[in-house]
Amino acid sequence: MARIPLLMPQLGESIAEATIVRLFAKPGDMVTGDTDVMEVETNKAVMGVVAPCSGKVMELRAELDKSYPVGSTLGYLEVSEEDAERMGYLEPEENGNVQPAGSMPAGAPEKPKKKRASKPDTPHHDKVEPTIKGLPVPAHAGGAAYLSPRMKARMTELGLSSSDLAGVAGSGAGGRVTIEDFERFMENLVKQKTTEASSMRVAVADAMRRSWTRPLATVVLPVQLDTMLAHRKASTEKAGVSLYALRALAVALAENSMPAGRLIGSQIVHPGSIDIGFAVEAEDGVLVPVIREADKHSLTDLIPMYARLVELARQRRLTPADMGYCISTVTNYGTFGLTLATPIPLPEQTLLLGLGAGRVVPIWDKETKEFLPVTEAQFTLSFDHRVLDGGAAGRLLSRIAELLAHPQEL
Repeated sequence: MARIPLLMPQLGESIAEATIVRLFAKPGDMVTGDTDVMEVETNKAVMGVVAPCSGKVMELRAELDKSYPVGSTLGYLEVSEEDAERMGYLEPEENGNVQPAGSMPAGAPEKPKKKRASKPDTPHHDKVEPTIKGLPVPAHAGGAAYLSPRMKARMTELGLSSSDLAGVAGSGAGGRVTIEDFERFMENLVKQKTTEASSMRVAVADAMRRSWTRPLATVVLPVQLDTMLAHRKASTEKAGVSLYALRALAVALAENSMPAGRLIGSQIVHPGSIDIGFAVEAEDGVLVPVIREADKHSLTDLIPMYARLVELARQRRLTPADMGYCISTVTNYGTFGLTLATPIPLPEQTLLLGLGAGRVVPIWDKETKEFLPVTEAQFTLSFDHRVLDGGAAGRLLSRIAELLAHPQEL
């Protein structure tokens, strides 16, 4: 028999650690391949750590509610030598036999060990703390003006950014926040009721802080929904308003991708694929699952894809492939009864399409010369003003409205 490690897997791009939230096995238990031995939670999802093959759990080093970096040894499985060799944990000897990776025959002179497939044990944290630099939107606090090196060092020590000091009135020269101002501020915090922010909330906060470093603007257009709602009512498989809007946005950007481009230096980089996300409210934050190549799928084809992602997002079980980079996001704040809002696009995005709540309003009909009731919603397009001006943003929003007026073509 051979022993192989259970490693904390890479759970997504830039995810540096995860917290153990559930143990499904204990030492001595037999497990089969591809079954969950434990469950871990990142700031975005809950995922399982699976056994790579069948075997017996020899040791579990992972503890509940502890956070471990990617690559940490969480425990060990006792498996057959055939399985260990197949996964690269046994190395061939010169005579053709196999031996545990890194072991030496008795009496043989030592020689440099070959690289093992397993990774060295990594000490885990003493307590669970959100690792901001390991989240999908890394936090590297840019120093605000008038912060001394001593102040910046103290803030780094406490894991604070300049945004956290927005409410501190500096008493130093030129309004500089002195170390004395800072310490008084921290002393007052201790006296107040505080609640620990979840890793998801910290990630959302930092994403918004980074987004706000750009000049953002919003345009608004009232969009009539009656034709779209009639199409939905007549359809066997019914798409939601958000999916209609997502599909319309995808078609519009497929016609002209420049509005979704990113300004890098003096060049606008056009998107290589029309990948569009949509906001789903989750516990203490928002998740953004992504529909890849949304322009290449009909509205009918998108319905089951959309439903699957919504369900996984609500369970916080989205895979890394279900999230990640996308060129724009659709958010339906109308579900909260809001008629108008100015949502902020993610740092890597230029555009964000927002949908307000539909309301029945009177519209003047020139032919009948009377007011007629129509269902109307305010659609907003928030954008990076460095890439787009109001005219281009308005034309994109008008094209979306035009496509929604002909839902049978989506």
